[in-house]
Amino acid sequence: MAEETIETTTTNSVENSYHNNLLLFGKYDMSEVQIKDPSIKRYINLKPIVVPHTGGKSAFRQFKKADMPIVERLINKLMRNEFNTGEKTKCYGIVRDSFEIIATRTKQNPVQVLVDAIENAGPREETVRLKYGGINVPKSVDTAPMRRVDQALMFICAGAEKASFKSKKSIESALADELIAASKGDVKSYSVGKKDEKERVAKAAR
Repeated sequence: MAEETIETTTTNSVENSYHNNLLLFGKYDMSEVQIKDPSIKRYINLKPIVVPHTGGKSAFRQFKKADMPIVERLINKLMRNEFNTGEKTKCYGIVRDSFEIIATRTKQNPVQVLVDAIENAGPREETVRLKYGGINVPKSVDTAPMRRVDQALMFICAGAEKASFKSKKSIESALADELIAASKGDVKSYSVGKKDEKERVAKAAR
């Protein structure tokens, strides 16, 4: 019995040391990232990983999308336009290079900057349309945590694409700028501006 306990302890320590040695892109430690907003903690996966590519294994069942690494979800959101559709390797390179820019400029872990940006860019309230006697009436509702994360990622990617379209600024630099601004809650950033707009409309529909 004692031998089994020793073997289990040894196995667990080996597994923990293995996971601790996994660095995103070979550079960034995801285990040190902190999620300050408890409402979305369940929906941001920070499990240590080197290459953020799972092949969508966790996206086929309801709510299993939360098990996908948050960096991979950012990469997938970048593919949702006519320029990057299906080009995951290209989007992988964009995110990797933008993380290098963030690390150089802020001296912080880029994954921490991404998490802070999601917390600040995800709307907490939005509107739905209800029908009363054939008339559409907007109604304010709380945004689900999963949708908050999805909306934040969508706004961040849309802001980066808008800033780099027909511009001398590269998409890597635009994404880095958007993430840094959103992580600080800067209202001048596209994603935080869109979040404030949604919440303002929802407040008027209470």
